[in-house]
Amino acid sequence: MNNNDYSAVCFGEILWDFLPDGTKQPGGAPMNVAYHLNQLGVSTAMISRIGDDELGKELFDYFTSKKVTGDFIQKDNEHETSRVLAKVDGNHVTYDIVKPVAWDFVEYNMTIEKLVSGARYFIFGSLGARSETSRRTLCELLEIAPCKILDINLRAPHYEKQTLDYLLQHADILKLNNDELQLLAGWYGINGDEKDIIAALQDKFHLNTILTTCGDKGAIVLDDGELYEHPGFVVKVADTIGSGDSFLAAFLSKYIAGAPLNDALSFACGMGAFIATKHGACPGYAVPDILAAVESFKTNI
Repeated sequence: MNNNDYSAVCFGEILWDFLPDGTKQPGGAPMNVAYHLNQLGVSTAMISRIGDDELGKELFDYFTSKKVTGDFIQKDNEHETSRVLAKVDGNHVTYDIVKPVAWDFVEYNMTIEKLVSGARYFIFGSLGARSETSRRTLCELLEIAPCKILDINLRAPHYEKQTLDYLLQHADILKLNNDELQLLAGWYGINGDEKDIIAALQDKFHLNTILTTCGDKGAIVLDDGELYEHPGFVVKVADTIGSGDSFLAAFLSKYIAGAPLNDALSFACGMGAFIATKHGACPGYAVPDILAAVESFKTNI
């Protein structure tokens, strides 16, 4: 593929999650989104950086085996491949994200400039902006990117308000979870229920669309002032790692195809529920697997 063959580009962290049982899983929200978009038929490239080490080689081999191109993954001779220590408490996952690592030092160059300017959608998160080098690269890409999608993905202590303000001001579509919604409401002095907060954020930052996931209670979409809701599905959860990333990818796959937003939201909730029934963020599947699973799920009403 040449650079202009990609419909979407994801930017940010790629890493290994080290789990309490001693096993490790590849991860990073942008990479998870890229994987699922490709699985769902949206040609997607990934911009990130890995260390020139064994973990980096394993990670590179993994995502290329999943048909995520490695053409825009930079290699770093000074900084190691990212490791994250994941702690799982029931259905709740917390992360100790080691710093600094290779993806903190993504360098701007003409190759990624051409890639981003030639794509239709640019997906990025707040975690990828935690360090100066990658933050500077991201800010330059935001100036040339087409439709910009912010998956806010707040991980304490790896964010601060000034950077978040900038990212929100440059986004067209925002995806966040209910906890992050409440945090933003506190920052910006917004009162009211979830729908009031979402509407106020849309007005404040001139966002076209806001996607808010609400755990097992489904999700809410506000698009150009019109509200869509889905109650979610009842499933037996294996773990929730990557569920929100798969939700975003599923929604975007339908959004890009021009599907009605109710259909896009239902499919996204189904995808998030399906991934929650599996271990890990990027299990193997085909689209018919998702459709069959969602048909069997009961709506959470």
